[in-house]
Amino acid sequence: MESGVLATAGAELYWQAQGEGPAVVLAHGIGGNHAIWYRQLDALSRSNRVIAFDHRGFGLSRDIDGRGRDAFVDDLTALLDHLGETKVALVGQSMGAGTCIGFAHRAPERVAALAVCDSLHGIEESAGVKALMDAARAKTAAMDQIERVLGAGAARELAVLYRQIASFNAVDRHSLTGKFAARPAADLGGKGFPVLFLCGFDDILFPVEAMRLVQGEVPGSFLVEINDAGHSAFLEQPVQFNDTILSLLQMAGHVGQSGPAHSNAAGYVPVGGAA
Repeated sequence: MESGVLATAGAELYWQAQGEGPAVVLAHGIGGNHAIWYRQLDALSRSNRVIAFDHRGFGLSRDIDGRGRDAFVDDLTALLDHLGETKVALVGQSMGAGTCIGFAHRAPERVAALAVCDSLHGIEESAGVKALMDAARAKTAAMDQIERVLGAGAARELAVLYRQIASFNAVDRHSLTGKFAARPAADLGGKGFPVLFLCGFDDILFPVEAMRLVQGEVPGSFLVEINDAGHSAFLEQPVQFNDTILSLLQMAGHVGQSGPAHSNAAGYVPVGGAA
């Protein structure tokens, strides 16, 4: 595994890379950092170079000039330039999806595929979507972070680990500065790369009904709903999540010579138990 810290405009950005092949970028949500992807790294790095990084103010990264979200797309651009990656697949979870969507609008020629996971950040809300999201925001505003991000059936030790990982962040949802520029959902279509919307069926922050409406506005996109998962499908149902991302990479022709490592491949977790 490679790792480093990139000094860029007003920030220091921690990154790590694992595996070889076409690059996949994992962009974490507001309660996470690079460590939150521990259930994805092995599966995805079997056929790709997987890059996980800390947004400024999170994990081992520093937000020196305090720009927060305003600088996230600039930071990702600088990081990919530093690592020599000209074309990448983007996997954005919650807040991180806003970063990935912003980058996709800025440099579509550098995007092989885009996965928008449990998120509508960076997307303008139509009237119907806004009504659903306003109700969700009102319902969840006073909830504890764990209640917001994990489904009711998530294991207790997962909640403990989530809190431990989040404890290394300098900012949280109350203190993070800046905002994402929002554009109509339809603007994501027709850019030459596949767009996947992925959501936990029980997500209370970005309800599946809202995700369905937005996905319907993006020409050529598709939607995968994961049962028995809340806002953190990648943690709660990692096999289903990983297989979906691997299928997206295969669809985009963005896999290395070893081929995609789906769950029925030797050495990965078999579906339905041992044969």
